[in-house]
Amino acid sequence: MKTKFPPLGQKPAKTPIDVLLATNMLSVGVDVGRLGVMIVAGQPKSTSEYIQATSRVGRATPGIVMTVSNWASPRDLSHFESFCHYHATFYRQLEALSVTPYSIGSMDRALTGVLVSAIRQGGFDYNPNTSAQQMQPTNALVQSVLSELPVRAAEAGTGGAKLQDFVRSALQQRIDDWRDRALRMRGGARLGYKDGRDGVTVGLLKMPGTSSWTGFTVLNSLRDVEPEAPLSFDDSGMDGESTL
Repeated sequence: MKTKFPPLGQKPAKTPIDVLLATNMLSVGVDVGRLGVMIVAGQPKSTSEYIQATSRVGRATPGIVMTVSNWASPRDLSHFESFCHYHATFYRQLEALSVTPYSIGSMDRALTGVLVSAIRQGGFDYNPNTSAQQMQPTNALVQSVLSELPVRAAEAGTGGAKLQDFVRSALQQRIDDWRDRALRMRGGARLGYKDGRDGVTVGLLKMPGTSSWTGFTVLNSLRDVEPEAPLSFDDSGMDGESTL
């Protein structure tokens, strides 16, 4: 049975989709409980991607995954020949993380997001967008976050007391900068977590790529680590050589 999609601008019919073709982006956050059957065309390049993609089915009720290997790919043939063993042990074959936990670089990219999330979600005082203006460093919730996050870092990382002191100092610096930003608001402007549509709310947090990186640039995902580097290809070099 084919599902006919309506012309652009018209509401879709209530006929369910029987077959859906998807790229490997299906593995990122799709949580549809009624999906029950998946056909994987070719072995994904990484074990983690394979686990993430195939876990999209059977989330609410039992499901089935059928893997169709490419006979012309030596890698696919190897997985096919050791199919049972691979699936019985694939969690131990997961690739290593590309980011070292609590490294200086990872904290520079992620610590602000963790700090603001902990303060906003820890209670109602600083949850609304415009409450960023009222943040007080002496508030009990803020002090609790400043004391608990460094301890958590020391317990999870390998830096011990030195790492704990570094995280405490980095968090305190962000809190001081946050309060300083709030005190410098003038002309009726107020500080929010993000820009408001009222013309007076100025965002504290910035999206990566919109401006230079600051202490309050917050990632949207773990893929937003470094900006893209633009390259221009020039094939008019001497003696037939190509240059970048």
